[in-house]
Amino acid sequence: MIASDEISGRRRRPRWVALGVLLLGVAGSVLVFLGPGLAGGLRLEGSSLLGAPECTVETSEGDVGLDRDEAKVATTAVALRLRGLETPDTTGIDDAVIQRLIDGPADDAGPSLSCRGSAASDLEEEELTDSGLTSRAEQVRVAMTEVFGDQSLGGFAPGGVGQGHGGESTHYDGRAIDIFFRPVTEDNRRQGWILSHWLVAHADELDIQYVIFDDEFWSAHLSRGGWHYYEAPAPGNEILRHLDHVHVDVIGGGDG
Repeated sequence: MIASDEISGRRRRPRWVALGVLLLGVAGSVLVFLGPGLAGGLRLEGSSLLGAPECTVETSEGDVGLDRDEAKVATTAVALRLRGLETPDTTGIDDAVIQRLIDGPADDAGPSLSCRGSAASDLEEEELTDSGLTSRAEQVRVAMTEVFGDQSLGGFAPGGVGQGHGGESTHYDGRAIDIFFRPVTEDNRRQGWILSHWLVAHADELDIQYVIFDDEFWSAHLSRGGWHYYEAPAPGNEILRHLDHVHVDVIGGGDG
């Protein structure tokens, strides 16, 4: 004999199913109405819900997701390999990722790796050190040197800089470094992107705020990550478009 509550449950179930189908239909209609932008936001902003990776590398075989530690290892391995030095173990990282980070896009130099942004909000404001950089910016300089060796740097000086940049430039606060890749050639642009990828991969531990290079910028304040078009001020020359140098700056702390 079947209990009466099971019978009543069986009778109610179709109405619950119908209600679920109705709600799914309404949700689908909302997504269609609001367009793909919202869906993209859900994929990236709600990564923990939908499983989006922290970092992504565009390869010839499709996009490959990496967690933050894998991105750090991959970008460091590429930089050291190109210097002929011993590299960290990349076992478990798709070979296509390493090759793409070395070669860059086939058609033209450009970005291949991006990570989601995350800017710390509890940092203290810092004074300039003897180098003319804040401690956080100096930490970036030291970390870059350990991986990339001596580089052509600018945008800071002992005692600080007071001219040569835009009115609100983070260079004046000792929070920014320019790394030069001159002249502007495809090979130098690809070298600049190798550094840019490394900076983005390490942005969380180095408190990096912005990376600007080659008409593109990445921001720690954009949780969806990605590279975005950088609109240079007039006259839009190689320097202002950041074609001949990578700009990296760190979070100011306090109200900065």
